[in-house]
Amino acid sequence: MSGSVDPAKGDAGGPQEPLGEVRQPEASGVDLARVALRAAKEQARARGAAAQQKKQARRGGGLRSGARADGRDPLPLGTAINRLITERGWETPAAVGGVMGRWPQIVGDDLANHCVPLRYDEAPEERVLTVQCDSTAWATQLRLLAPQLVARLNADLGHGTVKLIKVLGPGGPQRRFGPLRAPGSVGPGDTYG
Repeated sequence: MSGSVDPAKGDAGGPQEPLGEVRQPEASGVDLARVALRAAKEQARARGAAAQQKKQARRGGGLRSGARADGRDPLPLGTAINRLITERGWETPAAVGGVMGRWPQIVGDDLANHCVPLRYDEAPEERVLTVQCDSTAWATQLRLLAPQLVARLNADLGHGTVKLIKVLGPGGPQRRFGPLRAPGSVGPGDTYG
């Protein structure tokens, strides 16, 4: 059987909602406001530095080396990377990348041994974390834990960072077409996932 019956709908036809997806309420424009505020602050700093350089140039000296730090001094690598992340508005993708790196600490060792985060869709209307499990039993378990996991991730990353967790089951074996294939069969993929 290639179709499955949804108890809520009573038939195998029609569009069905994927299991394990939990929608969170839309975030207000707080994230966009933060990015716009940071960009405005950076622009103001740049205008201030340009005005100070013009002022020094009018005094006849141009830029001179001094005992105090100025905009021409080299930056530590961590500071330069943080500035780049802030200027480009990459705070959310960088934070989610950090979550993928510390996945076992967030979900626990048992779940981390069987479920792996694959990707994060950062579009503001989407914000979906896709996770693949190595068995259908663990996929079902993760679907049941999805609301708590979304709440935990949003508490760690900020409100509205992850709106939905999409749970994928295991991939089936490679589809091979050969002489022992039944007519109309889609192969072993119809019994997995």
